[in-house]
Amino acid sequence: MTRFFANANYDFIGVRRYAYWITALLIIPGLLFSIIAGLNYSIEFTGGTLIQIHASKPLDVGALRSQLDREGLHGAEIQSFGSDNGYTIRARAAKVGADANNTEVTTDLVTAALDQLLGKGQYTVGRSGAVGPKVGGELRTKALLAIFLSFFAVLAYLAYRFEWRFGVAAVIATAHDILATIAFIGIMRLEVSLTVVAAVLSMVGYSLNDTIIIFDRVRENLARMRNASFAEILNRSVNETLPRSILTHGTTLSTLLALIFLGGEVIRPFALVMFFGVFTGTFSSIYIASPVLMAIEQRWPGPHTHARKPRSAATTSTSRKAQPVG
Repeated sequence: MTRFFANANYDFIGVRRYAYWITALLIIPGLLFSIIAGLNYSIEFTGGTLIQIHASKPLDVGALRSQLDREGLHGAEIQSFGSDNGYTIRARAAKVGADANNTEVTTDLVTAALDQLLGKGQYTVGRSGAVGPKVGGELRTKALLAIFLSFFAVLAYLAYRFEWRFGVAAVIATAHDILATIAFIGIMRLEVSLTVVAAVLSMVGYSLNDTIIIFDRVRENLARMRNASFAEILNRSVNETLPRSILTHGTTLSTLLALIFLGGEVIRPFALVMFFGVFTGTFSSIYIASPVLMAIEQRWPGPHTHARKPRSAATTSTSRKAQPVG
């Protein structure tokens, strides 16, 4: 079997400061832009109007969405329901002078779009009504609660399985991923919908899994490489897990890339956020979690650190053949 990066021997820890600058150049401007311009929330969070229609023939959802955009209903959500020609439209007026939360105004804009697309008399409006942001607000709160609970769960698990130092480093790396993803969403002006929130939560789990795999190899190498410095152990551990990371992340990214170009408008935001999340999660596991763990060990050394020979943190070259994973 061909193994990619089977003999990897890269100095990841030695270039950590360059990685800090790269991630800072993305996160800081992105967060500032998101704060100043504000995130683009979907009607699930801002409220809007729900309209059910029944068309005389199947609709081209993409054409309907484009027509709604021209009428000032940007980011409208369209779903099929009931028969093949039944559709639910969730939208919010964005035209100058229009009341965004006025159901009558939004319904008029939808019917104008349908008149242009199908023609008058080729559809019927079943019902229309206002959609409040309460449910979306509750889900957003629960999503934030889920993230914070995951932080405490990771701290507890890694403190039990390894040491508290590993847990703190993993939480910092995950917080980095969340901030980087929010910056990405703000820069790309992606609409923050429940689908995007689900992508962020999925990204958190993916990133934590990758970090824990590296830390598990660090724990094994701590017992095996008793005369090596902690920086050498971190470098060795990242290099040994690199083949596994390249294989799993490469296949995941290729699948997400296909969804971005072929998945359609509904799934594209999820795929974009996940694509960036997998990328930044891999980056943080190597260049954030491991260096942060080393910094914590230097500040609050554990029992295994006291028993080692003192070496420079910049000395990170490995001396024996790496043992690739999977």
